[in-house]
Amino acid sequence: MKNEINKSLKILQKGGNILYPTDTVWGIGCDATNNKAVANIFSIKKRAERKSFIILLDHVDKIKDYVTDFPLQVSDLIMNYNRPLTIVFPGARNLAKKLIAEDGSIAIRVVRHDFCKRLIKELGKPLVSTSANVSGTKTPILFCEISDYIKDSVNYVVNLDQHKLRQVSPSTVIKIDEKGNYEILRS
Repeated sequence: MKNEINKSLKILQKGGNILYPTDTVWGIGCDATNNKAVANIFSIKKRAERKSFIILLDHVDKIKDYVTDFPLQVSDLIMNYNRPLTIVFPGARNLAKKLIAEDGSIAIRVVRHDFCKRLIKELGKPLVSTSANVSGTKTPILFCEISDYIKDSVNYVVNLDQHKLRQVSPSTVIKIDEKGNYEILRS
């Protein structure tokens, strides 16, 4: 795994993008603070820029670096939720401009996947995560379902879990306001 982290890190630090396993589905990712790298992922996905991506972090304490308001009760929710949880926060900051939604929000997930956690920690920045498909097409669950177009469009394909069959499900998505009130967008 260390070798794959090092290879991925070199690509990300140069502004490139990777295809990598996450705690949900395979994702396309880049340094979430790099405007050019983020623009490239929009191009690969053929995705409208008004639809933002999520970012992954390795620890709940880092969320406060990327949003203006971080209600304390959210930390407990993230730490104790039993499946992947994506939270849409208002007041996004310190990120590539195209990642921030029109309403100023950003979707964040703290990952539990070992490779992702270690890569993000080494990078020292959040990682973009978007499913490994062209917008509007079916999200691939297994690596073998990812199109050659996607595999050929990224700078590096992580050589881990490619033949692993695993039970995956999309994350639960909730939206939080400045006061800590929330609504479930996807359960």
